[in-house]
Amino acid sequence: MSPRKAPEQTGAFLDFVATDRLYAMWHLIAFRGLRRGETCGQPWSETNLATHSFTVSSQLVQGGWDVETSEPKTDSGFRVVALDDDTVEVLEHHRKPQKADRAEWSTAWVDTGLVFTQADGSWLHPGKVTDLFERLVAASGLPPIRLHDLRHGAATLMRATGIDVKIVSDTLGHSDTRITRDIYQSVLPHVGKSAAEATAKLVPLQRRTEAEQAARKAAKKAKAKAKTQATAKKGKGPKE
Repeated sequence: MSPRKAPEQTGAFLDFVATDRLYAMWHLIAFRGLRRGETCGQPWSETNLATHSFTVSSQLVQGGWDVETSEPKTDSGFRVVALDDDTVEVLEHHRKPQKADRAEWSTAWVDTGLVFTQADGSWLHPGKVTDLFERLVAASGLPPIRLHDLRHGAATLMRATGIDVKIVSDTLGHSDTRITRDIYQSVLPHVGKSAAEATAKLVPLQRRTEAEQAARKAAKKAKAKAKTQATAKKGKGPKE
């Protein structure tokens, strides 16, 4: 996913999959930057919509084609991630049909306790999630992107809004803020330029003040000249 086009491409993809049964999963990865295994292994017991947060404490790990539950690989992987109002609403909406599925499957329901499951409640195979994502991207007509790019897009968006790199790093579960800086420091160059311009304007340099005054005088003079010319032109209009 192109850093410059991350907002547009993310929005286009989410609009396309708005009616998908797993829309909430794509939404969560796109805005909160979860890893694939973390998303597949996120339990409802660690998801607190009332406090607008969830705790990442487990994941589904794929070895070959076999899948098993595991704790995060590093201490930084264990983390509490904040949720915005819209994401909370999306998850609440997602929970309703899951409850309906549970009632429909009755005793055949597989009670994994996970937020994102198959229709019978069993866990989602991470590999199949990737396959589904790639099919959806292809169907959307968007440029080919990886599921991991959706996570990168979340980080790009956070950095673009000026969120402190430490918060971005904690949200993504990076072990060191240097990892976050190394990967995302160059994204959305216009953001860096805007920050540089804002910083420069904080220092009241005399040469800048004089230049600004000269620019204002020139603009004022040009405006007065244009007004004079307009008045003169009006005075030369046809006489009756």
